[in-house]
Amino acid sequence: MWLEGKVAVVYGGGGAIGGAVARAFAREGARVHLAGRTQARLDAVAAEIVAAGGQAECAALDVLDEEAVEHHASAVAEATGRFDVMLNAVGISHVQGTPLLELGYDEYAHPLEGYTRSNFLTARAAARRMVRQGTGVILMLSTPGARMAGGGFMGYGAACAAVEAMTRHLAGELGPHGVRAVCLRSDAIPEALGRHSHTAEVFRKAAQQAGMTVDGMLAERARSATLLQRLPTLQQLADAAVFAASDRAGAVTACLLNVTCGSVVDV
Repeated sequence: MWLEGKVAVVYGGGGAIGGAVARAFAREGARVHLAGRTQARLDAVAAEIVAAGGQAECAALDVLDEEAVEHHASAVAEATGRFDVMLNAVGISHVQGTPLLELGYDEYAHPLEGYTRSNFLTARAAARRMVRQGTGVILMLSTPGARMAGGGFMGYGAACAAVEAMTRHLAGELGPHGVRAVCLRSDAIPEALGRHSHTAEVFRKAAQQAGMTVDGMLAERARSATLLQRLPTLQQLADAAVFAASDRAGAVTACLLNVTCGSVVDV
């Protein structure tokens, strides 16, 4: 098992991506702590993990609440004696598809402020525990929006670019303490839409603006924008997260792990 004996905290663990990664972490031997706003969704993921023979605990938490994030991180570290892996998979609902000339500042700023605050608070809480133990892995999520030119996603694109920059800064500051930081950049994941993902509503609005259905919009992106002519799956993203969190990726930090099926080409 790649994560045997590790303690992993997944913020947004009741969502599509967070739940998939949490299940993958547990299958690889990690003791998983799920945190998020909706207790019922966290409980459902935890029950699946336990039923499959894994270890999982969960706590309702608003990751935008600084005091609550710190309290939860302290509780995990005190209960387990460790804090080895952190993934922030929290989604912030936002507007896509609205052109700049019609976009309000608050609509632009909402994802930028939400994602940077969420990732900062959770990364700092994790880092404080990881630095003390001299090891750890901080994982963040991004999308091709950080690199794409185009209209309708300025706020979210800026947010993704900010998260990628945060990853590099974390790696530089925390590396001397044995802590790695990796950002997983994934393209849209169609199967996530029916699994409590905030992207369902985001994509619905964007598709309406384009005069398309969500399925049609994603199918067109798969055909025209990816080298593999398909979009990633939840399992593929979860497997990438397992690798990044494991000791097999011990030399990997300050980087983006490309899980876009080739919609973004790294050179």
